Amino acid sequence: MPLSKQEINRKLFHLFALILPAGIFYLPKIRGISDLMVIIILAFLLLGILIIEILRFNAPKAQKIFQSCFASMLRQEEDKKLTGSSYYIASALICAVLFRDAPHISFMALTLFILGDAIAALVGQSMGKIRIGPKSLEGSLACFTLCLIMCVAVSPHVPLLLDSWGGTVPLPLAFITAFAITLFELIPLRLTRHVSLNDNLSVPVIAGLVMDALYPLF
Repeated sequence: MPLSKQEINRKLFHLFALILPAGIFYLPKIRGISDLMVIIILAFLLLGILIIEILRFNAPKAQKIFQSCFASMLRQEEDKKLTGSSYYIASALICAVLFRDAPHISFMALTLFILGDAIAALVGQSMGKIRIGPKSLEGSLACFTLCLIMCVAVSPHVPLLLDSWGGTVPLPLAFITAFAITLFELIPLRLTRHVSLNDNLSVPVIAGLVMDALYPLF
């Protein structure tokens, strides 16, 4: 199935979200900026986007302006639900708080999800033939492969990122993290039979918890 222009625009826009993990990791290294300040910035950013979401749900003029700006990137179900961006900013805030003493984990968890989710959608929609629910095996394999490569081959070259881990991500941890991201990107985490967590919210947090809990074992 050919890629839709909407999905391409959506994933390209999501790449701009890479500024969040970069900010969480690098901003506190600037004199005068603390990790708490970054958390506060994320909290205000989340508050701002939630206000925009509420306005577009309840004010026709706000909805019209929002649609004129972002209609080319919105999925149909997002007309009356929170956008993926809102969930992702919430996830970034949660990661910044949970891994305040290990911002490299926030950086990797958020970055791996953004890139893994993007490649899964692009490969799945363009080449996916083996369907797994609304997604595809090909997309999931692309997600896993990219996350593994990012952990093993790319992360060690990101300035300062892995200094506290001796410059590398242990290979077993890279496999487990890539698998966790792929699994929960493919199969949403369910709260109840009819309610599941948005993967933009859940997957980065799960990936971060996996890395934080398992790194000492390797």
